[in-house]
Amino acid sequence: MRGKETRPHIGIFGRTNVGKSSFINAITGQDVSIVSDLAGTTTDPVNKSVELTGIGPVVLVDTAGFDDASELGELRAKRTRKVLETIDTAILLIAGNAISETEQALIARFQSEAIPFLIVHNKSDLERWQNTCASIPDEAPVLDFSSVSQEDPWPLLRELKRIIPPSAFKRQALVGDLVAYGDIVMMIVPIDLETPEGRLILPQVQTIRDILDNGAIAIVLKEREVDVFLKKTGIKPSLVITDSSIFTKADAMIPKDIPLTGFSVMLARFKGDFDAYLEGTPKISELKDDDKILLLESCSHHTSCDDIGRVKIPRWISNFTGKNLHFEVVAGLDDIPGGVDEYALVVQCGGCMVTRRQLVNRLQPARKAGIPVTNYGMTIAYVQGVYERAVAPFVNRDDPGATYL
Repeated sequence: MRGKETRPHIGIFGRTNVGKSSFINAITGQDVSIVSDLAGTTTDPVNKSVELTGIGPVVLVDTAGFDDASELGELRAKRTRKVLETIDTAILLIAGNAISETEQALIARFQSEAIPFLIVHNKSDLERWQNTCASIPDEAPVLDFSSVSQEDPWPLLRELKRIIPPSAFKRQALVGDLVAYGDIVMMIVPIDLETPEGRLILPQVQTIRDILDNGAIAIVLKEREVDVFLKKTGIKPSLVITDSSIFTKADAMIPKDIPLTGFSVMLARFKGDFDAYLEGTPKISELKDDDKILLLESCSHHTSCDDIGRVKIPRWISNFTGKNLHFEVVAGLDDIPGGVDEYALVVQCGGCMVTRRQLVNRLQPARKAGIPVTNYGMTIAYVQGVYERAVAPFVNRDDPGATYL
């Protein structure tokens, strides 16, 4: 099972009405995008999960045209440029043998950010590519394509598959490299105010699937049943994964010779810059009065009176440090108001709904500015005194004799 956040993301860029939506429908063989002669039909980037022949499941990001000079058009163009932080590969559509300065600037951005890209001369049924543009990079051949003449898309898809980075296809293991066939992995899942009605959250579901895919056995229970389960069955799990909010309880319940970590710590290694988190988390102890801390949530969600990011983590950090601190939360992938320079620490959520590239790029400004970064789970483990034990399964995974304290 691969969710949207683990599939290759391909951005589709081009001027207004260059035929981006028609192009998407043509290469997928489906009517997945609205097609209209009215300029500006696509107003915001839209993610479309599709299956491309010869490539497999991908997410196509249909962007708005970037050549609208109005105030609203500039807002749309800004969102289109923001897509560069999320994609693995880009397709730039042109038409009529024309490449403007805006398109040249976009090509330069692809190159500077190391995003592999294709240039597709769309509407080639009206005019074939003449190869007269000196501004086209040598390494970026232009492919003719027509979205309306039922042209075979396979040559284009074959070239697209060639340039998609192998890492975009690679399916990383959440915990599969920590367990062997037949190992028992216990997952402690609290059911509280923040738990969605009638279902588990995405990281929990993904972890269950990863455990099963690697031939191990998944056991899922609430924290109240842990003691009963261990006493009645005598089972000694090979690994225990808990919700970060109950790290202290889990640390007390699980014997010290059993590896224990949290879902958010697991996601920190799976998606984030784990080494940067390991370096940044202990900086919590160095916070001073009036320091500002930025909490980054990568999605928008319903908040409760006991919200983990807005309520619990600020309270725990403040209690741990004994300092008068100021906390700000930025949800979704919006820009950080005022930049990151004013913050003493950046705390990122687990990022279960976004790609690794999105998460790494989200923290890049802080990393460049020398500001410590960490994530929710590692922060919680640190302030609750179980940090060394929570990261040990990943740090010490080559030492089978390690004691998880």
